[in-house]
Amino acid sequence: MNEILFFGQNHSSKLIKNKPIKITKPIQFKFENENENENEKQIKQISSNSFATIFLFENGKAIEYSNENPSKIQIENIQKVTVGFQNEAILTIEGNVFAKGNIINPKNPNEFINISSLIEDKNDRIIEDIICGGTSIYLLTSNQNAYGIGFNHSCQLGFDCKTLKETQKPILMMKNVSKIFSGNSSNHIFILNLNQELFGCGRNEHRQLGLGKSRKESQIPKLTKVQNIPKGKIIDIQLANSFSIMMIENEDEEQKRKLYSCGAYVYNGLNQYVYEFTEIKSYLFENDNILDFSVGFTHTLLLTSNSKLIVFGDNAFGQLGTGDTETKSIPIQIELPKLRFNENISNYHVLCGYEKSFLYYSPSFSNLEEDLIKLFRRKEFCNISFKTKNGEIIEAHKLILKYRLRDENEIEKLQEIISKKSIKESNQIFEMIYSNNSKINPKLYSEIKEIINSNEKIEETMKRIYLNENEKENEKDFIIERKEKQYKFPKLILIMRSELYRGMFLSVTEDKSNKVTDYSELSNKSFQIFEYWIYSNQIKDEIEITQEIINEIKTGIDYFQLNQTNPNLFDLLINKFQIKIKMGSKSKSKLKFKLKSKRIFNSD
Repeated sequence: MNEILFFGQNHSSKLIKNKPIKITKPIQFKFENENENENEKQIKQISSNSFATIFLFENGKAIEYSNENPSKIQIENIQKVTVGFQNEAILTIEGNVFAKGNIINPKNPNEFINISSLIEDKNDRIIEDIICGGTSIYLLTSNQNAYGIGFNHSCQLGFDCKTLKETQKPILMMKNVSKIFSGNSSNHIFILNLNQELFGCGRNEHRQLGLGKSRKESQIPKLTKVQNIPKGKIIDIQLANSFSIMMIENEDEEQKRKLYSCGAYVYNGLNQYVYEFTEIKSYLFENDNILDFSVGFTHTLLLTSNSKLIVFGDNAFGQLGTGDTETKSIPIQIELPKLRFNENISNYHVLCGYEKSFLYYSPSFSNLEEDLIKLFRRKEFCNISFKTKNGEIIEAHKLILKYRLRDENEIEKLQEIISKKSIKESNQIFEMIYSNNSKINPKLYSEIKEIINSNEKIEETMKRIYLNENEKENEKDFIIERKEKQYKFPKLILIMRSELYRGMFLSVTEDKSNKVTDYSELSNKSFQIFEYWIYSNQIKDEIEITQEIINEIKTGIDYFQLNQTNPNLFDLLINKFQIKIKMGSKSKSKLKFKLKSKRIFNSD
């Protein structure tokens, strides 16, 4: 089920018909094509600007609002969408990027073209992430390289804009990159390298790059290191037209996540010009955890764990949802309509488009096939090598191959097949083995289908490892200590359930060590549920779910930042508990007692 709230400018593409141009309070958004049941598909992501608004569903399909009538995007297996001022881009599960716009495809600006195929280095065409700036598109490849394509009028591609005004093919900006940050209304950019050093370039007349008071240039043509970064881990940086906001996380502080801003004073949340990243402080969220935030052209929304929606910035079209059109130079809280899934507030997200805003429900999804493909591209976790026909080396995970192939002898047959293929074909072969997705390349799939154990689903691999106590392939275990007892988890599994699952066991991927963690908060029964969940993403049918277990695991989930895992363990526990109640397994008196306790589920 979906829930999408909308407020702000309703002129461009007329998102909601028969409504005014300015919608100053949040209202429910519904899709028009009810005959095709698009409104029943779960939202995965929204991206919006003046160019278009795109709704991406969990089934990998998307709808675009760029004129009076919404239209389906004719691209399959979409993983991410991003929209800028003059362009939009789509990333598929296979690692291809399709984009359209005046600069990307001037002859046919409304036609998608594969821009990842335009990268000169053929071995660097698998894309891991994309983001649109105002007039440029940025690509992060699986080899951790950053590319840019589009306009360079503000030096946002990291080159002198006098010598390079624009480019219609991706150009290399930096190697050894961890993340790229830009904004759908910005012409500046930040890049975080693998050493957690931050670099910025592009438009800077409002000091939105945070380079300090001495850097007065209106444009920074080269990627320049940003000094005086606040202590902690950079979670996200979102860029507006004239300011930037950074989210920093410190595990050892009570308020784990804090926001820091720099740039133009009117909209930056500080009501003063700042030349370096400076903390945005407010009594509204000083003791609250920030779950999500988004920055538009000149306004900002942030959502907290106490179900507060905090807003500030320009409000000319009612995009702050305050009921008026007055600019708010410091953070204020707005009143929200009753949310349908309020007890799962961590699954809500905010999105700022150009003078418009969205609040939508989107739990993280369990797409293990997609995650395994991503994991295949993370070379630091591979432990077996294959050689292609041109002598290139391609690496994989031996543990996954063991369960995906019919038997261990098939590894030799796989090596023989790979030795006759190019690096591109070899990548496709492994992606099909990991995901069992023949659509990636049906012709190649026909060559390998005889050696793939196609009768087993990917999720079953996790459970087989869990149930096999004598697993010898897992040489590196992650040790968890509970009540003077040690539990071993294969590190590969925890890696898959960590960075790829947005927070779970994040420390495993950071220091690659067998870090000992104390899980004493959970009882033995709750820990068994938790443990089985890690391996299978499921809950055993025979487990009896009680309110006490839900409360206990909720505490554990909050503590270990697992409230965004895929699918939500918390949701499944609640659903099982509700089913039990509906089946009459609880007396009316007990039911009444449960509903009076701390509500973490919908009692309707």
